[in-house]
This record gives sequence, C-alpha cells and structure tokens, in this order.
Amino acid sequence: MKSSSRMALCGMMGALSVTCLLLTVFPFATYALPALASMFLFPVVIECGRRWGLLTYAATAVLAVLLAPDLEAKVLYAAFFGYYPILKSVAEPCGKAGEWALKLGAFNLSVIGAYFVLTRLGLSLQEFALGNLPLGAVLVGFLLVGNVVFVLYDIALTRALSLYFARFQPLLRRLFR
Repeated sequence: MKSSSRMALCGMMGALSVTCLLLTVFPFATYALPALASMFLFPVVIECGRRWGLLTYAATAVLAVLLAPDLEAKVLYAAFFGYYPILKSVAEPCGKAGEWALKLGAFNLSVIGAYFVLTRLGLSLQEFALGNLPLGAVLVGFLLVGNVVFVLYDIALTRALSLYFARFQPLLRRLFR
C-alpha cells in the first residue's frame, strides 16, 4: 500500500473513531462507544501495520480527550480501548495462555488505572455503591463482570475480524491500491 493510501486509510478510520466518541453525549453509550471506536483501528493495524495503528491511536486519543463530551468514555478509550487493536495483534501469536494473560492483565491494569485517574478528576466511586454492600466488594464485583464482558467483547471482535477478512478487506484493498 502506498504511503498516501495509508495516510488516507488512517485518517478515515481515525475520523470514524472520533465520531463514535463524540456520540458519547448519550449517557447509555459510555462503555459501548469507546469499544466500538476501537474497532475502526483494526483495518489500520491489519493493512498498514502496528506503527501506523499506534500513530492513529495517538491522534484519536488526543482528539477524544479534547472533543468527546463524556469524561469516563474518553478516559476508557485513551487508557485501553484505543490501543487494544495493537495489543490484540501482539498477544494472539503468544499461544492461548499467554494471549489471555496479556489481554486480561492489560485490561485489568488499564481499567484500574483509568478509574484511579477519574477519581483524581472528580468522579466519586460512591456512585457505584449498591445499597448496604461495602463499596470495595461492589467494585471487585464490577471488575469481575467487566472481565467477563471483556472476554465476550474479544470473542465478538475475533468473529468480526473474520467478516472483515472475508468481505471488507478485498474491497478496501481495491479501493486503496
């Protein structure tokens, strides 16, 4: 792929990612849209390589931090979902045990780090309190449920990538020769 084609693909996919993050103005989209925005970076990583994927992630993360309305969504994108396509491409050749250790380790560290940053920016973890349950137990429960949802997300991404390779990659390669 020519350099100008790479630049065009990165710009288009980055713009789609940022557009998804701009839609976080709707409160129900705080977690779903950063995950969806990361899917647009997969074609960049596959067609242009990890370096271009990293550059596109950096650009979209900066734009998300500056433009996206939802603080939690932009921190989650910058802390994990934005670079997940690159991480997935690195982790998958490591074998099943290594792959999942790397993916789950990165997910847990990123989520804990993101919420640490969010508490410093004014988010109160008391918002997560459920009745008389201790806040620590609720947060651990949320993290466990988050891990299950993340595994389902990864499986869905793998299936979506199969669709990409079968249907969209030939079209994209013809378009960006």
